[in-house]
Amino acid sequence: MTSIEAGLANFNWLCAGQDIFPAMLAAIEDAQDSVRLETYTYAAGPLGEQFREAFVRARQRGARVRVLIDALGSVGLPDSFWKPLQAAGGEVRRFNPLALTRLGIRNHRKSLVCDGSVAFVGGFNIATEYEGDGVTSGWCDLGLKIEGPLAAELARTFDEMFARADLRQKLFLLPGELQAKKTVVAPHEELLLSGPGPGRSSIKNALRGDLKHARDVRIMVAYFLPSWRIRRELMRIARSGGRVQLLLAGKSDVWVSLMAARSLYRRLLQAGVEIYEYQPQILHAKLILIDDVVYAGSANLDPRSLNLNYELMVRFENQEVAAQGREVFQTTLQHGRRILLEEWRKSRTLWQRFQQRWAYFLLARIDPYIAQRQWRGLRD
Repeated sequence: MTSIEAGLANFNWLCAGQDIFPAMLAAIEDAQDSVRLETYTYAAGPLGEQFREAFVRARQRGARVRVLIDALGSVGLPDSFWKPLQAAGGEVRRFNPLALTRLGIRNHRKSLVCDGSVAFVGGFNIATEYEGDGVTSGWCDLGLKIEGPLAAELARTFDEMFARADLRQKLFLLPGELQAKKTVVAPHEELLLSGPGPGRSSIKNALRGDLKHARDVRIMVAYFLPSWRIRRELMRIARSGGRVQLLLAGKSDVWVSLMAARSLYRRLLQAGVEIYEYQPQILHAKLILIDDVVYAGSANLDPRSLNLNYELMVRFENQEVAAQGREVFQTTLQHGRRILLEEWRKSRTLWQRFQQRWAYFLLARIDPYIAQRQWRGLRD
């Protein structure tokens, strides 16, 4: 865990579950006024029970406790799991209760905010598979603890999502009413919020703006299927003498995403982009470094994160934060296997190429088409 003070804010990098979960639980135990947890997957089991018991204790101290989980991401969690917390006065909601006509609209955001002053963002879900060091055990993930003004902004955006979790209120559906695509500027960082519907993704816009003049780009994401414009920028940077390093999943919980990402390798490698696949465990971290700009949060670099899901990322433009981010990236990169162009060409069979192209078509074309139709149906 690395700590950096930047003006009024304090940042701590948390690498893998062995750092992330103890820090989150300690913050819940210290909370006196409020606890807000927002996550995609919350699973029953020892870790989930630990968090639930910490929520109950916070509620018994008089803190207001609210939990927002995604209905699809947490589909395996029974409602009865929350009875002890609800009996203590805690509140639990499922985002977008399951229905075939709107299954594609999901809340992928992950945050914990305690007392409106301490916050955690990252790729972590509350599930046993995230426990460990990310090398010998547990998925490789990354979190960031934030103390300062941005925590209050994260609390406010949580309140918006919690209030409209059933996706039935008209205000939720009208452009500009729910600020799901806005940029919140704090003294030393930006909170980028993105979601479905009209208007451009603030995350995608910020990325494209930073890439225009970049010379050093390092990206570590679980699911990699960026838009053509972002791919074009990455290849342009590499061709013009800059450095682009991608640390992607060698193992994945979503096989089709792994295949879709690999469909892009040949052209990227030909342009001079360095590609590495993480080997020891499933890679689930989300970290983007563009010169001295850092992005950390819940979003991957794929159509779902950039256009369809509700996501949040924190953007820092700070040399110290960037230096520490590069250190985290470099440490993780040591466990990556570099993909070389000639070896890649020779290793792929005709069947693998077909699988990769079909996976690309499914995730880049079919899934967005269905989700966008479902979103329009919600507005009608």
